[in-house]
Amino acid sequence: MDVQEVEVTIDKNGQVRIQVRGVKGETCLEITKDLENALGSVVDRQMTADALDPQAQKTDRTIHQKSG
Repeated sequence: MDVQEVEVTIDKNGQVRIQVRGVKGETCLEITKDLENALGSVVDRQMTADALDPQAQKTDRTIHQKSG
C-alpha cells in the first residue's frame, strides 16, 4: 500500500496551504473537501504536473479563512 499524506501549512498571515501526496486521480479533491469547507473559500487551486499522472498526485491549494 502506498503512503497517502495531507500536509496543512498555515503562514503567519493565517493563509492555509494544503498539499496532498500519494493519491491517484482527482481523489485528493474529495479527501480535502470537508477540510476546505471548514476553513473557508478556496482562493487558488494548483493542480501540478504530478496531479495529471494517475500514478502519483500532488495538489496544492490556498484557502482564505473566514474571519470573525
